[in-house]
Amino acid sequence: MRRRTASALLAFVLLAAGCGGEQEPTGPEPLGAAEPGTSPELTATPAGRVEPLDRQPEGMVYDTQTGLLAVAVREPNRLLLVDGASGEVRTEVPLPGHARHLQLAGPGGPVLVPAEDSDVFVAVELPGGDVRETSVGEYPHDAAQTESGRILVADERGGTLSVLDGGEVVATFDDVTQPGGVATVGDVAAVVDVGAFTLSAYDVVAEQQLGVLPAGAGPTHLIADVRGNVVVADTRGDALLVVGLEPLAQLARYPLPGTPYGVAYDTAADVLWVTLTARNEVVGIDLSGAQPAEVARFPTVRQPNTVAVDPVGGRLWIASRTTGELQTIDP
Repeated sequence: MRRRTASALLAFVLLAAGCGGEQEPTGPEPLGAAEPGTSPELTATPAGRVEPLDRQPEGMVYDTQTGLLAVAVREPNRLLLVDGASGEVRTEVPLPGHARHLQLAGPGGPVLVPAEDSDVFVAVELPGGDVRETSVGEYPHDAAQTESGRILVADERGGTLSVLDGGEVVATFDDVTQPGGVATVGDVAAVVDVGAFTLSAYDVVAEQQLGVLPAGAGPTHLIADVRGNVVVADTRGDALLVVGLEPLAQLARYPLPGTPYGVAYDTAADVLWVTLTARNEVVGIDLSGAQPAEVARFPTVRQPNTVAVDPVGGRLWIASRTTGELQTIDP
């Protein structure tokens, strides 16, 4: 009779364990990153004006200096520079990959474009559309610029944060699980970890983490307000969380049923606009008081993953990922 080697015996035991017999319970599957709600068919006419735009628009930001609304679209991947007054597309900028979130470096641009499936960060100048590309970590999801000019890019699938200075990666943080939304206050960056359900703060110039805080049941995106706090969309938890950065602490929780996802901030009015993807609505939240308070609510196009706002005139834009339409509301 031929003898089995130790390695063969081990392989047999492992195979038997995987194919039958009693196994130890593994418990519930761990929750992944929160996603926007699947929007139902429309039950109300969207407010304002609705016009066709392009395929799968998701990711928008408005620049008051040039009057341009930047919108990321797909098939093919491009950044559309749209006249905010007329809705006319002025320029189309090819992108190396698709983008879901856009921010401005400052008034007048450039537009910060994390091109997710290309592992490339793109800075797009306004109004002309010239580009500068930088290779970063795996699947860059969001990016924000600090007061010093450094840019922090959240590499969602790589579990890293890339720090850019002058178009070059000068540092990397690797103490996050799955970084998502990013916002900056001075040279401090707040980062939502959509895998660990936390909020981390970093001094981007000193290149050090300042602290970590639980951030609800499934946070996704955030903005910084005029007081230097950040407001987090707890998408799975149906709430907004107001967090102070100095020290890092949760200051308020505001329930907001409907799977809140897209966020945009009107600095002049001190109003945060949030899309409710499970309800096809956009809600205005006044942040000026001791507690957040709802001040407006409008029906939107279907699957409103993204909202942008003009902080001077208050105009809103909402993009439908499903229909490719652009909705314009003057509240």
